[in-house]
Amino acid sequence: MTPPITILFHNARLIDPEAGTDEIGALLVRQGRILARPDSGQSHDAILRPHGLTLSDVQMIDCAGKCLAPGIVDIGVKVCEPGERHKESYKSAGLAAAAGGVTTIVTRPDTTPAIDSPETLEFVTRRAQADAPVNVLPMAALTKGRDGREMTEIGFLMDAGAVAFTDCDHVVRDTKVFSRALTYARSCGALVMAHPQEPNLSGGAAATSGKFAALRGLPSVSPMAERMGLDRDIALLEMTGARYHADQITTARALPALERAKANGLDITAGTSIHHLTLNELDVADYRTFFKVKPPLRSEDDRLAVVEAVRTGLIDVISSMHTPQDEESKRLPFEEAAAGAVALETLLPAAMRLYHAGLLDLPTLFRAMALNPARRLGLASGRLAVGAPADLVLFDPDVPLIMDRFQLQSKSKNTPFDTQRMQGRVLATYVAGQAVYRKDL
Repeated sequence: MTPPITILFHNARLIDPEAGTDEIGALLVRQGRILARPDSGQSHDAILRPHGLTLSDVQMIDCAGKCLAPGIVDIGVKVCEPGERHKESYKSAGLAAAAGGVTTIVTRPDTTPAIDSPETLEFVTRRAQADAPVNVLPMAALTKGRDGREMTEIGFLMDAGAVAFTDCDHVVRDTKVFSRALTYARSCGALVMAHPQEPNLSGGAAATSGKFAALRGLPSVSPMAERMGLDRDIALLEMTGARYHADQITTARALPALERAKANGLDITAGTSIHHLTLNELDVADYRTFFKVKPPLRSEDDRLAVVEAVRTGLIDVISSMHTPQDEESKRLPFEEAAAGAVALETLLPAAMRLYHAGLLDLPTLFRAMALNPARRLGLASGRLAVGAPADLVLFDPDVPLIMDRFQLQSKSKNTPFDTQRMQGRVLATYVAGQAVYRKDL
C-alpha cells in the first residue's frame, strides 16, 4: 500500500449524519483520518498553515459541489467464501463495495460450511485482508451449523474477530437454546443479530399474503409472522438483557412492538433492506425471480410505514442484504427460485430514489447507512468529525443512469434494478484516505 497522503477535499457538499447538516465545506485528511473541517470561507493557505502544511504538501481534490459523505457501513453482506466462490468472492465483493461507496462490509456466516468456529473465521479473515480493498468485519454463527441446536463458542469467536453473531435467516426455533445463547452473549458483551419471523408460518413462503399473492397462486405468509417473531425475541431480551439487532423489519405491524421495546429501555436496534424501502409486492409482476427476496416484498402501505420509521429513527439501519445467487438458482419457477439480490453497487442509487421522492433527506439516509451501523458495532467511522477515519464516498445524487447488471462488479448479477432508470452515481470511494475506487469526474 502506498504511504498515507494529505488530501484537501474542497468545494464539497458535506453530508454530515451526526450533525444532520447538508452544506458546502471542506475536509482535510492526513494519515487516514480527518485532520480538520475548516469553514467554507477560508482560503487554502489559511486551512493548511495551522497544520504546518503548504499547497505543495497536499493533494487538492475539487469536489465541484458534489456530495462528500461518510462511507457506507453495510451490515449483512453475504460473501460466498467458503463453499460457493463462483457466486461471490472477497475480491469481487470488495470491488463491488468500493464501486458502491461502501467502505465497510459486515459479512454473514451463512456460507458452506457455516462460519461457526475460530478456524473458519480466521480463514475468511485472511481471505478478506488479502483480497478486499475495503474494511471487512465478519459475523459468526450463533449456533453450530446454524441449525439451532447448540450454541457456538461465542467467547473464542469474539477473540478471533467476530463482531456479532447470527444464524441469518435460520430462525432459532428452540426458545430455550436461543435464551441460553442470548444469556451467554450478554455475559461476553456480544451483539446478536436475528431474523424476526415465525418460522412455521413463513416456511416456504414466496410472497406476502393478500390479493396479489392469491391472484398469482403463490405460497404466502402473513405480515403477522414478522410481528410474532419479533414479539418472541423481545420477550427473551427482557429476560436476558442481551444486545440485539433485528436484521430486517419490513411490515407496519412489527413497528409498535419495536417502539415499545425501545421505550422500555431494551438494548435493541433494527434494520431494513434497501429493497423493502424501494420496492413492493407488485414489482414481482410476471413472476420475475430477481424480485424474490427474503422476507418477501411487502405491500405499498408497509413500505411507506417502514420508510417513515427510518425517517423518525425507529428503524436504525439501512443495509443492502447483499445475497448473490447464480443464474441457475434464479432461472426457475418463482416458488423454486432462490431468494436474494445483489445490492452493494445499487444501494446508493436505490437510496437516492427515497431522496428524490422527498421521503428522506441525505443526512437521514447516511445516518441509517453509515453512522448508526458504525455506532452499533462500536466503530469510529460513519462520521465527518475531526479524528474520525477518512472512510468517505464522493457521489453525485442527481446524475441519471440506466442500471445494467452486466456492468456490476459482483460475480452474480441478480439485481431487481436491471434496466431501470435511476439517479445517483459514486464518483470516488476512500478507505483511510486511500482511493479504492474512482470514476472520471
